[in-house]
Amino acid sequence: MNKEIDMKNYQIRTDLLIDLYTGEYDKNKVDLHTEKDKEIEVVDIVIKDEGNEFKKKKGKYTTVAFLDVTDKENQKRVEEVVTRYLKAMLNHLKIKEDASCLVVGLGNKESTPDSLGPKVIEKVLVTKYLFDTPGIEVSSNYRNVSAFTPGVLATTGIESSDMILGIIERTHPDFLIIIDALASISLDRINKTIQMTDSGIHPGSGIGNNRKAIDQEHLGIPVISIGVPTVIEAITVVSDTIEYLYKHFAYNKENMNKNKLIPITKRNYLDYPGELAPQEKEELFGHIGLLNEEERKELIFEVLTPIGYNMMVTPKEIDFLMEKLSSVIANSINRTLHKNFDI
Repeated sequence: MNKEIDMKNYQIRTDLLIDLYTGEYDKNKVDLHTEKDKEIEVVDIVIKDEGNEFKKKKGKYTTVAFLDVTDKENQKRVEEVVTRYLKAMLNHLKIKEDASCLVVGLGNKESTPDSLGPKVIEKVLVTKYLFDTPGIEVSSNYRNVSAFTPGVLATTGIESSDMILGIIERTHPDFLIIIDALASISLDRINKTIQMTDSGIHPGSGIGNNRKAIDQEHLGIPVISIGVPTVIEAITVVSDTIEYLYKHFAYNKENMNKNKLIPITKRNYLDYPGELAPQEKEELFGHIGLLNEEERKELIFEVLTPIGYNMMVTPKEIDFLMEKLSSVIANSINRTLHKNFDI
């Protein structure tokens, strides 16, 4: 096993800034604030300088991470947090209370993991037609909001950014909110993370299918993008499973003689601080046990890619999760844009 691992062959496919956060940052270039409320954690990052360790554009990035959004109480808590930080994003951009908004849902409604954007649009409260109708006086509790779904390039033959620009030039909204499904390199973030940023979005970048940027630079108005990672590479799933095996054996080694073993359904290996020694990893997996995470992913990449198994995968309950997540995001948008919005 003397082969040198070349990570240039393996490209990290993630749309999440938090995936690139190692715990250290230059305070002259990055402002970072964290908040934790029960099982919800928020990491609020403002990148002040392009030359940052994240290699991301300047802007505000807010990541809301949660364990569960499938029951009503958890859904409500996540929604409250997302609404609060989305309002903070509007304040950060100095967007006025009466500013008009265009909401765009990117994605393919026929592909469940990519249907987040269209599903959100179905639940957004649109009011532009009321503002445009003579003789109708709209309450000050409601903002001028329009919405549409551009579809995907393979279906329309037109770039989403070109469609959006055309609508902006015709209808003149003051700012844009755009929703899209994302990719992540962290198994525990899939369908458990909502990212909001004012830096715009590159549709398809997480799966290596880059399209034209949708941001303020290209559109001329502030852009807030909201996304949820719904897919992950098979490479990461395999690599993370090996890491979980390490956690499993480390946990059992530490507790097997203490009568403190927790049933397997009640444990979360990600929270267990114990580690196996390098020689123990080698005993379990041979030379593979000596590889670090990057080297392990490169090896798995070399194995899966030639036979076409480097797939993007999603959880089996993705239909149910898309309904829950689209409701959370749509309700958060409605509560942010309209005063006293009753869910």
